[in-house]
Amino acid sequence: MPDKTLPIPSHFNPNRVGEIWRVSYEARAREAKAWAERHDIRPSAQDEVKICLLLVDVQNTFCIPNFELYVGGRSGTGAVDDNRRLCEFIYRNLHAITQICPTLDTHQTIQIFHAVFLVNEKGEHPEPFSLVSVDDVERGVWRFNPAIAASLEIDAAFGQRYLLHYVRKLKEGGKYELTIWPYHAMLGGVGHALVPAIEEAIFFHSLARFSQPDFHVKGDNPLTEDYSVLRSEIVGMVENKMIAESNIRLVQKLMTFDAVIIAGQAKSHCVAWTIDDLLQDLKASNQSLARKVFLLEDCTSPVVVPGVIDYTEQADAAFRKFAEAGMHIVRSTDPLASWPGLH
Repeated sequence: MPDKTLPIPSHFNPNRVGEIWRVSYEARAREAKAWAERHDIRPSAQDEVKICLLLVDVQNTFCIPNFELYVGGRSGTGAVDDNRRLCEFIYRNLHAITQICPTLDTHQTIQIFHAVFLVNEKGEHPEPFSLVSVDDVERGVWRFNPAIAASLEIDAAFGQRYLLHYVRKLKEGGKYELTIWPYHAMLGGVGHALVPAIEEAIFFHSLARFSQPDFHVKGDNPLTEDYSVLRSEIVGMVENKMIAESNIRLVQKLMTFDAVIIAGQAKSHCVAWTIDDLLQDLKASNQSLARKVFLLEDCTSPVVVPGVIDYTEQADAAFRKFAEAGMHIVRSTDPLASWPGLH
């Protein structure tokens, strides 16, 4: 593995990371070719140590201030600061990162975590950030909205039975209660797209290293939450209806790399659940493989809505658990050569 770090290309403007703009693909393509020649950057296929950078949901909806689910953390500038460091990390280590795998949280209007899915006895929908408990569903505080049954190609009775099954399974599995999220990451919308600064860095890496990014869509199943890119909150059959299946292909792919680096949003939800599912799969095969996983702690932030919810402590507890299992907590500013076990 190269022990040097590269300079950051002049096109990168750290002051625009929190903004939306059009990536100049043709200009970046020419510059990437010249950059590779200037710094003797070889095609990724020649890497002796193969490194995957898994970027979880680095999308406008989570990372641009004033968007639907901006992850500000306790500082209020969390995702913007994270992405500034993440872009710099990609550029400095362009020659060492073999492939980038971005995930895309992808939603439509009618999904179990959106307000329209539920109604109370007055026909009202829950407010964003409402938590729906087993007790709420058992007592009929919130019910399946029968008006959406036809659109989901199910009957209303199944919808109600499934809702109760769902919240019970979340509780049994130690998951967060069903959260009603604001409409976000809507397929085809501006919020669904990658943050431009990150998109530009991925594009530049792809052409400088002749490495196709491997995108993974998640969250488009209307009957389950998908915090993790590896596994939905509910998998398998319910009353002869297949709800979701695990992303075995991605797990197998990640294990072909010598190192997997993980960053993105949010530390308390999609990042934490993805890492947790990866850890469970490693435990089932060979837990020593956890040592090949590196978590960029300064490139991820927890969900914090001032005065409403704060998942900082849960996120920190999850990362402590991952470290105890053998994963490495690292910072983007540390040279790769100094990372334990990466050589």
